[in-house]
Amino acid sequence: MKKFGLLLAGAIAAMILLSTIGPMVGLLVSLVLLYFIFKQFLKAKSTGGKIGIGIIGFIVLMASIHNAPAIIGVAAVYVLYLVYKKWNDKKYTATTEESDPFVNFEKQWNELKN
Repeated sequence: MKKFGLLLAGAIAAMILLSTIGPMVGLLVSLVLLYFIFKQFLKAKSTGGKIGIGIIGFIVLMASIHNAPAIIGVAAVYVLYLVYKKWNDKKYTATTEESDPFVNFEKQWNELKN
């Protein structure tokens, strides 16, 4: 039953991821452009150049805000990662010592001999 729940959560997260790939690519491109525009803004010497680059940066910032659904896609990637980790999780079995007095006596006798 636990595997079915993980499979269901993974399937839903995969569908969400596939539906938000477009905004994720758009957000990535606009953030890369915004980074380079910011670097050019810092390099600009004249006030007119800074104003022009600032306006272009504002337009690209609005484009990146338009791709805000990509954050849901990033959350879907994280859910898929968690499902993958839980699916491949190894179960450890606890070993219990026997309560037979003769087995315990033999173990203690060997410990005393060493």
